[in-house]
Amino acid sequence: MSTNSKKIFRRWDTLAIFSVFILVLIFLYYIFFTPNFYAEKSPVTFDIRKGDSFSSVCERLAEKGIISSKTNFKIAGFIYGAEKKIKAGRFHIPNGLSYLDLLDLFTYGKCDFQRTLTIRPGQTIRWLAHRLQKYLYIDSTQFVETATDYRFATSLGLNQTTFEGYLFASDYEIFERSSPEEAVQIFYSGFKNFYSDSLKQRTIRSGFSVHEIITIASIVKGETHREEEMPRIAGVYHNRLRIGMKLQADPTIQYILPGGWQRLTFKELAIDSPYNTYKYFGLPPGPINSPGKAAILAALYPEQNDYLYFVADGKGGHLFGKNLREHNNNVKKYRELIRKRKNKK
Repeated sequence: MSTNSKKIFRRWDTLAIFSVFILVLIFLYYIFFTPNFYAEKSPVTFDIRKGDSFSSVCERLAEKGIISSKTNFKIAGFIYGAEKKIKAGRFHIPNGLSYLDLLDLFTYGKCDFQRTLTIRPGQTIRWLAHRLQKYLYIDSTQFVETATDYRFATSLGLNQTTFEGYLFASDYEIFERSSPEEAVQIFYSGFKNFYSDSLKQRTIRSGFSVHEIITIASIVKGETHREEEMPRIAGVYHNRLRIGMKLQADPTIQYILPGGWQRLTFKELAIDSPYNTYKYFGLPPGPINSPGKAAILAALYPEQNDYLYFVADGKGGHLFGKNLREHNNNVKKYRELIRKRKNKK
């Protein structure tokens, strides 16, 4: 082969390599920098939850029309190294982002993070609103208004004036700055998922409605934090209801006091309110907190006993009595214990 021929082949090799290089650059530019436009109103809200795979994120982006090619976005993610870097959060995606911009948003951009919120047994709507404001930046006033909105409750199938008692005590994954409506729906779904068909059947056999069972459970929770005591205390209240005795439950009065929980005096015991179970017979109008699993099961499966009274034992539990004589003796024991403690100080 002549020298000229060799030079020509070298030129063609160089041109071919250069052409391939240009094509790769064009392809990469197309993948990374070409704007993507969607039909919805901008910005589009997009949630990435803890545990979501990059592949599932691609699928949902394509379904919402935010990206035009799942394959190209996956390639971009692989090259960018974003497959394992994307954050769990609620993103607000403006229109016209390239794949590079979108990956940058998911890895380093601003979002509302998904956080774990625990509703503890015994929390009220107002106390929960305070925690939502503090940890998730959800307006507490708006949350209380939403959770006590009869129209909103009925729209979700709850025929009550408030969600008190129905915002189930559990752990939830929820995004910062979620709307009050979304937060209530999440917590109420926790209740519906827990209150299974078998529990509904048990409720029917008990002779009470679901609302009445949750009300009893909330009072039981208001009386004790000890789960092992709950069936016995529930048994006491079932006994009182059966014989037509006033419940005389301190927690129902504590619920209506504006200043929160405090030592009750005769003044508080005389408050004219349907929640005052010292003044009115039967159950109060509704639950006084979110009682939690243990208290609900205790209300549904109360201990079969003959107790009608109980008083604190000074050690975190209670002493139970079948009649007024036993109760007065237990009260005496409690007062003696308190007196001895004061004398030691």
